[in-house]
Amino acid sequence: MTKNLNVPLKKEEYAELRAGDYVYLTGTIYTARDAAHKRMQECLDKGEALPFNIENQIIYYMGPSPARDGKVIGSAGPTTAGRMDRYTPKLLDLGLKGMIGKGKRTREVYDAIIRNKAVYFAAVGGAGALLSKSIVKSKVVAYDDLGTEAIRKLEVENFPVIVVADAEGNSLY
Repeated sequence: MTKNLNVPLKKEEYAELRAGDYVYLTGTIYTARDAAHKRMQECLDKGEALPFNIENQIIYYMGPSPARDGKVIGSAGPTTAGRMDRYTPKLLDLGLKGMIGKGKRTREVYDAIIRNKAVYFAAVGGAGALLSKSIVKSKVVAYDDLGTEAIRKLEVENFPVIVVADAEGNSLY
């Protein structure tokens, strides 16, 4: 099924998505890769707040290439999600509801997806230039010193993803 959804989604909307659904996201998502996840975990370990309100949000595992003149962002393809797996269950338990990446996840991540009625989306690897056309705004919101791995707030329009793991435990993998 194909769905056009505004993000962030409501909790019940995540629970309605099914593995195999084609989804076009419009609204706000955040980016974070390995180094940003490590920093977020360090914040949590110290009892500090995360740099953005994670509740009901989607994190896109992506670090863009530099933007060309007149462009909002450079190539914006997904990175391998498994590198964030050691941090993901905790973030899901804190209210994260969606992730966008590529590749399989650990059993612990799938269990946390089910427990928290969350969703794992895949974006097409190797299509970063095409995906960047759906990003209309990009702003660094934390960890600017990490360069491409800084946390960004993105505004997207009709950003194409596929539900690969749904809240009921179904997975295309």
